[in-house]
Amino acid sequence: MPAGAFKTDALPSAPLASAPLASAPSAPVSHTVCFAAVLGRELRLSVRHGADTLAALLFFILAAALFPLAIGPAPETLGRIAPGIVWVCAMLAALLPLDRLFGADFEDGSLDQLLLCGLPAALVAAAKAAAHWLSTGLPLLLAAGPLAVMLRMDGTAVPALLAGLLPGTLVLSLLGSMGAAIVLGARRGGVLLPLLLLPLMTPVLIFGAAAADAAATGTSPAPHLLLLSALLAAALPLCPLAAGAALRDAVR
Repeated sequence: MPAGAFKTDALPSAPLASAPLASAPSAPVSHTVCFAAVLGRELRLSVRHGADTLAALLFFILAAALFPLAIGPAPETLGRIAPGIVWVCAMLAALLPLDRLFGADFEDGSLDQLLLCGLPAALVAAAKAAAHWLSTGLPLLLAAGPLAVMLRMDGTAVPALLAGLLPGTLVLSLLGSMGAAIVLGARRGGVLLPLLLLPLMTPVLIFGAAAADAAATGTSPAPHLLLLSALLAAALPLCPLAAGAALRDAVR
């Protein structure tokens, strides 16, 4: 069976149209079970293709390590620009696994079965985004602390940096899943994807780096963190809906 193959018995089947009305209250439970099954499948595939996560993590570390070689090892210079370095490298590293997010399932037909499992397309996209964050965003978040110390960031700014990366990487995964669904099946989709996503990710980069800069200068990072939380609150319902619509259009 191909690596991205999908077993239809892994998910509960959708209720038949002729099912009695008495079974309607069990629909939310069925959606919960389907969502958990899709998320579990994606996590198992990410473990099977662990090289994708490792590549994103190594890119994050190596790209950040190039900056001291280019601008010099002066602690004051590195400490001042360290938040921007960490955020730019995290944003670019989060883009690396996106071409496989829906592409492998689209090529082998698993995406059609996912959309027929009884789960709305928006929740399928949300499960994919959650799996992307757990397999890519969370490792980047864990590696950001030691990387910030390596770049001589002020110790008082590191907690603000990590506090901004938590909602920020979630937004990056949601935007990434939406972008990957939109370019699904397009010619040269791998080229279009970063061109589509980088402008949308720029506000996350600005507010995340500003939160760490504010903490380093002794001011409160709370306004910037609240703006990141507002972006997450907006992306959480909108991105899966847009991705679900794009998925339905791609499989027609």
